[in-house]
Amino acid sequence: MSDIAATRTGPTDPGTGRLMECHECGLRHDVPALPDGTAARCSRCGATLHKFRATSLDHAFAYTCAGLVFFLMANLLPFISLEISGRIQAASLVTGVVTLYRQGLWELAAVVALTMFVAPGLRLGTLALVLGGLRLKRPPRWLPRLYRWAELLGPWAMMEVYLLGVFVAYVKLIDLATVDIGPGLYSVGALMLAIIAAGTSLDNQTVWRVFERRGLVPTPPAADPARPARLCHACGLVSNVTPGAHAGCPRCGAALHRRKPDSLTRTWALVITAIILYIPANILPVMTVISLGSGAPDTIMSGVIELADSGMWPLAALVFFASITVPVLKLAGLITLLVTTRRGTRRRLQDRTVLYRIVEAVGRWSMIDIFMISILVALVQLGQIATIEPGIGAVSFAAVVIITMIAAMSFDPRLMWDAAGENSADHD
Repeated sequence: MSDIAATRTGPTDPGTGRLMECHECGLRHDVPALPDGTAARCSRCGATLHKFRATSLDHAFAYTCAGLVFFLMANLLPFISLEISGRIQAASLVTGVVTLYRQGLWELAAVVALTMFVAPGLRLGTLALVLGGLRLKRPPRWLPRLYRWAELLGPWAMMEVYLLGVFVAYVKLIDLATVDIGPGLYSVGALMLAIIAAGTSLDNQTVWRVFERRGLVPTPPAADPARPARLCHACGLVSNVTPGAHAGCPRCGAALHRRKPDSLTRTWALVITAIILYIPANILPVMTVISLGSGAPDTIMSGVIELADSGMWPLAALVFFASITVPVLKLAGLITLLVTTRRGTRRRLQDRTVLYRIVEAVGRWSMIDIFMISILVALVQLGQIATIEPGIGAVSFAAVVIITMIAAMSFDPRLMWDAAGENSADHD
């Protein structure tokens, strides 16, 4: 997909495009109507403002329908089984959640259920309804609201992370027992590809403009760049507002704010909470392996050392990076963004915006350890022969991952550019 550089705010011609605001640096642009297969990017920080592909909705609908089929297959077909000393233990996709709940860690079971079943299933279902409904002659009026819900579920659908967790668990088990992979696991791989393909095909602005053309939402008037305006965080529309008055988006009805409310305060509170929880997450055991009546608890770091001692250096490096390096760097990155914003630092604004993108993108990958534990406790329940029990440290670690994800979502990167005085002319 080729790029088109958007121009800075000037007189806007409603017939050629729309006024858009970069959600990362706050610069406003006149974005023209895009030719098929092109994208508009911010001229200041490089963030994608809008991409257009004429067949994107058709492709996304096909991928979403395929994803629903694979989701059902993953839950109904045999998933994975373990054979050791003549005993066989089989696990389905839901077995890990059930086992975690039965062993008293309902918090961990809830996190795995949300990221493995609830978010992926609901997102696929809602997208299928929205994209399928748009193909009808008279689309239902509730499609825009359903699409907003589907967008909120996106960050919490972690099938690709789960698949990597399965791989880590598989490598840990193959030296101890015979592991048989069922068609359900292959369906998870296909489901992951379908979700990724559907996500990359969809563009938020394209969907909302189709809603406009089909009469499902009002067609908003062109925003006047000379008047105060706000960016809608739900649908991406930039619309004029009356200073001092409570405003709602004229297209989707969401509340409008100049910036995310109390962004810095909320992010600081979440970061401090995550730092506190990260201590027990590393000190307390995340799981205990009991073999022939004896065993020792494992922390995150001891699990990495065990993999390294077994000669599995690439896998040890992967787990170390995802479970130790990423959380630390994410917390350090968020603190850097918060401190420099509070100080109004003008240096390296573009680099700090890129840092924000990275922080927002990589946090979910720390769930590898949690998914690995859910698979191991589901498979290794063989009584005196071998049993794996989850530890309370896993609950703290899962909380760190979830809280840092929410912290990244709470931080408004446009505040960095505001504090440096770069948006003073754009936001009266």
